[in-house]
Amino acid sequence: MSQPMLHKLPVAAYTSQEWFDRENELIFSRTWRYAGFMEDITEPGQYISVQAGLNNIFIVMGRDMRLRAFHNICRHRGTQLIRAVGKTQKALTCPYHDWTYDLEGNLISVPDEDREFEGIDKSCLGLKPASVDLWRGMLFVHPDPEAGSIMEWFGDVEPKLGPHKVEELPEYSEARTTHEIKANWKIVAENYIDVYHLSHLHSGTLHMYDHAKAEYGFVGPHYAFWEPPSEQYGADIAKNTPTPLVIPVEQAGAWVPMLFPGIGLAESENSWATFIITPLGPDLTRIENRVRVANASSWEFTKQSTKSFAFWRDNITGKFEADADNPDDPMTGGDFTAEDIYACEQQQKSLKSPHFEVGPASKGESPVTDHQQVILNWMEQQA
Repeated sequence: MSQPMLHKLPVAAYTSQEWFDRENELIFSRTWRYAGFMEDITEPGQYISVQAGLNNIFIVMGRDMRLRAFHNICRHRGTQLIRAVGKTQKALTCPYHDWTYDLEGNLISVPDEDREFEGIDKSCLGLKPASVDLWRGMLFVHPDPEAGSIMEWFGDVEPKLGPHKVEELPEYSEARTTHEIKANWKIVAENYIDVYHLSHLHSGTLHMYDHAKAEYGFVGPHYAFWEPPSEQYGADIAKNTPTPLVIPVEQAGAWVPMLFPGIGLAESENSWATFIITPLGPDLTRIENRVRVANASSWEFTKQSTKSFAFWRDNITGKFEADADNPDDPMTGGDFTAEDIYACEQQQKSLKSPHFEVGPASKGESPVTDHQQVILNWMEQQA
């Protein structure tokens, strides 16, 4: 009797440029894309840009204090107007031919207009709009200017997220990190939602939570996850150790959803963080982490992180034979992110082997197959 296979996607979905291009077009170009935190744009002229699939989109605050999103394309020859982050006083000027737009996207100046462009109608050549919305302290963009409210996208899964009032938590900027992982973005996302690996790959780094009691599942295309503290860690929390809770003790635990596509959040007793996945190629992915904490000072954050994560570093099992003499070895030091990166990259390497095949799926890996089905359904609907 044959065993059930894990993958619903072919190996090519993780290795081929054709699959990568189709996902960029059908998934990342047609969904809401995380752009930053609400405090990234606070005054007129400030802007940030983000790649949303095939589209580069920027958000700018107008003179009326409203946020607007536009496709980062000059209406003359298509040159990108702005770089990733910045501030302009009153206008946005294309670096190529100096066509200039106001903060509301209107074309206001064309050099040598009378001589070079007889009869040009500037009112028809404003920047192409996109959608922008704010949700849980984060800015999102959508390439479609008629995308509607972001609550139509995240509203059903929001009740399954953690209890923190995210907008009230200050960012701990020193904890901001970016990693480039030599693996397909779906391998990174699947690792994130794989419940089975928590007790094994992270046996020495994340056993403050009771993985056996995890509650998880999909709400539409979005994955929700919660697990309670372990008995010992729960007792420490109840005694206000390591730090006083800012949420009810019965809500202590880890909320780690993966919102479609590639928007990971990680919420614990005293912190909240992003895990934003950006596909860079069939076998290359960038992740960006930003952290908000219940206590603003770096000292408080240090105490929290020590008790929540690094405290368990001395208990690393060493099952991957980390090179103790090499400080750059990814399995040295008890960093669960490094453990995940290691596992993802090793899996990607194996995909090239003609002997690669996938064995039976555990119950804890059901989110992986469910996520693969979400991918298949979405691409079929959008094709």
